[in-house]
Amino acid sequence: MSNSKDAVRKVLDAVKADKRTSLTAPEGKLVCDAYGIPVPKEDVAKSAAEAARIASGMGFPVVMKIVSPDILHKTEAGGVVVGVKTAADAEKTFETIVANAKKYKGDAKIEGVQVQQMLGGGTEVIIGSITDGSFGKLVAFGLGGVLVEVLKDITFRLAPATKEDALSMLDGIQAHEMLKGVRGGDPVSREALADVIVKVSRLVSDFPEIVELDLNPVFATKNDAIAADVRIVVNFAYKPRPAPRPTEEIVAAMNRIMQPKAVAVIGASAEDGKIGNSVMKNLINGGYKGEIYPIHPKAPEILGYKAYKSVKDVPGVIDVAVFAIPAKFVAAALAECGEKKIPGAVLIPSGFAEAGAPELQAEIVEVGRKYDIRLMGPNIYGFYYTPANLCATFCTAYDVKGHAALSSQSGGIGMAIIGFSRSAKMGVSAIVGLGNKSDIDEDDLLAFFEQDPNTNLIAQHCEDLKDGRAFAEAAKRVSKKKPVIVLKAGRTSAGAKAASSHTGALAGNDKIYEDVFKQSGVIRARSLRQLLEFARGVPVLPTPKGENILIITGAGGSGVLLSDSVVDNGLSLMQMPPDLDAAFRKFIPPFGAAGNPVDITGGEPPITYVNTVKLGLSDDRIHALILGYWHTIVTPPMVFARNMVEVKKEMEAKGFVKPMVASLAGDVEVEEAAEYLYQNGIPAYAYSTELPVEVLGAKYKWARGAGLL
Repeated sequence: MSNSKDAVRKVLDAVKADKRTSLTAPEGKLVCDAYGIPVPKEDVAKSAAEAARIASGMGFPVVMKIVSPDILHKTEAGGVVVGVKTAADAEKTFETIVANAKKYKGDAKIEGVQVQQMLGGGTEVIIGSITDGSFGKLVAFGLGGVLVEVLKDITFRLAPATKEDALSMLDGIQAHEMLKGVRGGDPVSREALADVIVKVSRLVSDFPEIVELDLNPVFATKNDAIAADVRIVVNFAYKPRPAPRPTEEIVAAMNRIMQPKAVAVIGASAEDGKIGNSVMKNLINGGYKGEIYPIHPKAPEILGYKAYKSVKDVPGVIDVAVFAIPAKFVAAALAECGEKKIPGAVLIPSGFAEAGAPELQAEIVEVGRKYDIRLMGPNIYGFYYTPANLCATFCTAYDVKGHAALSSQSGGIGMAIIGFSRSAKMGVSAIVGLGNKSDIDEDDLLAFFEQDPNTNLIAQHCEDLKDGRAFAEAAKRVSKKKPVIVLKAGRTSAGAKAASSHTGALAGNDKIYEDVFKQSGVIRARSLRQLLEFARGVPVLPTPKGENILIITGAGGSGVLLSDSVVDNGLSLMQMPPDLDAAFRKFIPPFGAAGNPVDITGGEPPITYVNTVKLGLSDDRIHALILGYWHTIVTPPMVFARNMVEVKKEMEAKGFVKPMVASLAGDVEVEEAAEYLYQNGIPAYAYSTELPVEVLGAKYKWARGAGLL
């Protein structure tokens, strides 16, 4: 590989010496040749016989063009012939072109005739690369031709891309059926296309100064994929982001912040309504068992705890300092934390970059760097870590312990997380505010929660990712073990800057997030409610063992809507085998609909639900169940709920463990029934056929990404 790198380096050095920002077509060809990216074959013939030999070697048809420094307008000079089909044709054409050139300009210096492979047929696609501020090098694939600009049907992956990534890109565009051959056309060679994508991704990773690259069009046929045109844009000043800190180093600092033995409150106050007072009360009332050190310029004690003028006056070790003082005083107090060797600071105050004071933020970042203090915030509500009974926040103490860790970039969304978790009795291990992300961001949290035995799912709300590449690498690793759910806000902003290449112009910012999340095994939530429901429901469900989903419903209408949701969420309705169909029919009235959904109809007693669900759980060909309940006098809501929980437990005892979700249609009593089901391991929703299936779909997405299916 090193000679190919040397060949590219030589071309780029020449471009740099000329102070150019792009490569010429011949330079582009040299670069492609060095990395084995197929471009049309071409050669220069000095005689008619040589022209015939070259043309026969590369295969007909060919294009032939005069090569002369004295003839700029080749076509005008009769120096271009397209569609030469045989060796004899090539000899004759050579003579004709040379004769035309001499007639056009008698003293022209003729270096020969270029013979070039003529491309045609096949499907036109674009393969390219862009450089994103957050994600760095990305490789792109889409259909070529005029429609690409309009439909923006293009897909991205982080470079370098694997062969699997490349193949997934071919299926990742809306028009992927085109590649399989339509109306009797040939399918394209997936291998050849994937090979080009991988090589492009390697080239741009090896040479960061290549900031945009376009192969457009690439002609893809059943045998090969050849780039007819190459555009390469360079920026020699481009510097990739520095590598993130080593994971061990992140975890060591995060462990002391999230599970501290001693906390200092800078700006602690005895006065109600002050943030420093709320933080103190939450630490105390939340049941935190470590040391609490209030820091205050004058008070001898606060809320019964001895107070100190500065953290430097505290005799013991301090693991984390919570700041509740105005922005302008933070930097000085932070420097004292540095001298005290405190590894973490939780910066509640606002009035930094978000309020038009970037210089104040730059100053605290500088202090943090100097003393190696990790900074959470500024402009945050603080954080909770329930296993340590730690409420380092001004919100309200929180005590519903569990295994979901949630974070938000916004304080308002943080409050929604707290409220929902409390209302839904969803246990959490942590709720963290990230605010301006002057330092600690989503990937730091991923590294901590990955190894935290108290966390089994991570859900994050973010507006941007400071270092998208570091996030993607962390998420790819973590999502193999624990589900990672992300709500990315700002989907609709015109995030794409105007770019000079086709590929660049197509890079709607959100499409990049969408594709990189997929590549990294992240489950994307489409709304705040979905983020919260996934965080609550995904850990409740057991991991499915296969893709076959069965719907059992008491209401035909629910069955149709549930079927729609199954398709919307990328799940597959099981094709019902005849023997299983017959088995279900034994339990349902003759006018009930067999097949899938199994419609038991509305007038059935509780035993019909019990029998059909038992059968669904016991047959190994079925991998997950969706229940559609309809409120009737014969089977009231709580009767249904208790029965289902009993059946679930009975079947689990026999070794039948499957994900099961429920949709309840009925009067207000179904709310209590849904809650009872949920608390007993069956995610259930009153008045919705979408939510239960979305939660099941999220579990499936995770299981597929983690390679468990």
